[in-house]
Amino acid sequence: MRTRDRHGRGIRGPMALPNDLTDRPLRAPARPRARAYFMACVGESIARIGQHCPDVVDAIDIGVDEVPDQRTLWHDLGEHDTVPLAAAIESSATRHTRIVVYRRPLERRAVDREDLRLLVHETLVEQIVALTGRSIDEIDPEDDR
Repeated sequence: MRTRDRHGRGIRGPMALPNDLTDRPLRAPARPRARAYFMACVGESIARIGQHCPDVVDAIDIGVDEVPDQRTLWHDLGEHDTVPLAAAIESSATRHTRIVVYRRPLERRAVDREDLRLLVHETLVEQIVALTGRSIDEIDPEDDR
């Protein structure tokens, strides 16, 4: 018995016919979901920065959060009434230096997936430059700015 899926939850057409080897429909590779793609972008950016400055990547904890925490970040917006894309947190006696990248604000600013990939990388580079005082060319010599 064939079932019909009108809402994109399964494939239809010739690819939905039984596979000769398995007698089941062939599964087409799906695009990565938004969160998985975002995490892949962050990982790719960290690897790219790590090629040029491995000491920087090893010294900084980089994390991802959905949205900024209102209690800690939004009280100093002042005249710049914008949502932060990331936060750079300097080290203290009890914690390492950290960068937190915010997924939802970055996704909202990006036009498409390629733009999101570039925006994630630019944001990470800017945060590392702010924390370390190194130049953008030292952190990412391949940057086309």
